[in-house]
Amino acid sequence: MGGAVVAGSPRIGILLSQVREEEKLLLAAFAKRGIEPVRLLDRTLTFELTALDQPPPLDLVLDRCMAHGRGAVALRVFGALGIPTINSIQSVAITDDKVATTLALAGAGVPTLRTAIAFDIDSALETLEWIGYPAVLKPVTGSWGRLLAKVNSPASARSLMEQKRKLGSFHHAVFYIQEYVEKPGRDLRIFVIGDEVVSASYRAAEHWVTNVARGAVSSPCPITPEIAGLSLNAARAVGAEIAGVDLIETAEGLKVIEVNGGAEFKGLMRTTDTDIAGAIANYAIARATMGNDRAELAAPAVNGAS
Repeated sequence: MGGAVVAGSPRIGILLSQVREEEKLLLAAFAKRGIEPVRLLDRTLTFELTALDQPPPLDLVLDRCMAHGRGAVALRVFGALGIPTINSIQSVAITDDKVATTLALAGAGVPTLRTAIAFDIDSALETLEWIGYPAVLKPVTGSWGRLLAKVNSPASARSLMEQKRKLGSFHHAVFYIQEYVEKPGRDLRIFVIGDEVVSASYRAAEHWVTNVARGAVSSPCPITPEIAGLSLNAARAVGAEIAGVDLIETAEGLKVIEVNGGAEFKGLMRTTDTDIAGAIANYAIARATMGNDRAELAAPAVNGAS
């Protein structure tokens, strides 16, 4: 599978689709710590499924794969080979699926937005009546704020759902319906590593979708006990060791919008002057020496650290 490691250091692989800025930052962070991770390019990986007694020489795999389906299969195989992964396939299966994420949050008692699903247009319209208008329709899978839609009336909802149904994709086979909350022009992105919240930002935009990939502006957010506690509980609910947790301010207090297992962090690093890549590297190195046990702490002193 290529790559090289420094003798005596943990053998860490990074599962990736391409080397984006985040992956460059991670590779540099590992290099500063004397480790050259094995680059596991998803589209070139091969596994002999009937030779599980011959695992590759890796102590840990860090998942940065953008191709969710491909990545999930690879993580499952690494797990079968006895190689720990961050995050685990069990966690990735939850965070890649909004229905599974909502069920996990609700099951753990983590405050989240009122959400329902329906499987045909008439049932969805009935559901929208008690969710209330406006409401938000989301695909069950997806990221970067894509394919989200706010519906303001039964007519607009029916029109949108009929278009989705015609597309015939799995993304549109289930209607994931969430209450719309008037927010103060912003939401919060919190970055969790292990048992620590290492960084937080506000994401502000004139549009109701406050996603940096959609043009939102990021600014530092103080990490309060409420923010830290809610974010850690959300990450634990989905079994994520590394996660970006999205929070929204409501009249009832902070609530979780979603949990992202493979969150991007370059913008958050710039906004908060926090060395997230270094903190991830420290955590992964500690985790690699512990086998299948979680590292107890993320790296200390991450603000501006290297």
